Amino acid sequence: MSLSPPALPAPFLASPAPAAAHRHLVLPYAALLDDSCQHLLSTLELPQLERLLRSLRPAGTTPGQPDQPIPPHERVVARAWALDAERPAWAALATQTVDTPCAWLTPCHWTAGADQVRMDDPASLQLELADAQALHALLQPWFAQDGLSLDIVTPLLWRIAGAPLADLCPASLDRVLLRDVSPWLPSAQTARTLHRLHSEVQMLLYTHAFNDRRAERGLQPINAFWLHGAGSLDADALAHSQQAAAQVQLQVVDGLRQAALRQDWPAWKQAWLAADAGPLAELAQHVAQGGPATLSLCGEHHARNWDSQPRGLVDKIKNVFSPQRFAGLHQAL
Repeated sequence: MSLSPPALPAPFLASPAPAAAHRHLVLPYAALLDDSCQHLLSTLELPQLERLLRSLRPAGTTPGQPDQPIPPHERVVARAWALDAERPAWAALATQTVDTPCAWLTPCHWTAGADQVRMDDPASLQLELADAQALHALLQPWFAQDGLSLDIVTPLLWRIAGAPLADLCPASLDRVLLRDVSPWLPSAQTARTLHRLHSEVQMLLYTHAFNDRRAERGLQPINAFWLHGAGSLDADALAHSQQAAAQVQLQVVDGLRQAALRQDWPAWKQAWLAADAGPLAELAQHVAQGGPATLSLCGEHHARNWDSQPRGLVDKIKNVFSPQRFAGLHQAL
């Protein structure tokens, strides 16, 4: 029996998810331009999604660009929770940090090739809490020299905080996973401290006993880190965001993201079928009973949104004779 791979960290899952009347369902990586993905989309039967699209009205597009550091699903969630969508302060929100710039730090392994430096899957590191604590003891003194503190929230999500992060706007972890990190690194001029710390951490860990012990267990060495979810919130902004989060029951179908980032298309198809039978069916029932709802389908560049606001007669007639179908929408993501 094959085991599911460990879960990739998601920057906002630690934030509140209250049981509010308004439900907002977000599906990251609902469609991608990959040929294998497009072929699977043509074979998928998603009756609950089609039912929802007949019941909801279009509520606009969240546009984006291929080089945008923050992917569409993070921007959608950020707007729902009253955060800056271009620089969502996920770490500050989750840890309720006030008036101090902070970010998530994820330990990882970079593989250097002839023409790129690739970030391997952090979840494959199998970093347990004891290992994370040992790594933290090694790294904290180096970061402290620059006024940066490190705190472990989970083995793959550490909070890093301090003044040097004030102007940092790093790319989401999703943008670099299994890809070349070089295009997404901030420039040395805007992140000089970060670049130096990258070099120092690589040199520190290259021949350290910490990685020797990992090698003895058949595990990849840790030789790098990635910062993401950076930003700061004052007390008013934190309270406003928490109030916005309390007004919507937001659910993110993370299985689609996990499979898509690893380009595991059979798993991605199964995640879609599970979403249709589960969260989408539940949302369709909620809408049928008159409950307020929002649906966001996200790709790598854009997101399209639908809501349960009342539709005019013309829109109702139009949807009867020409109903919205996912098959005609996924290429716009």
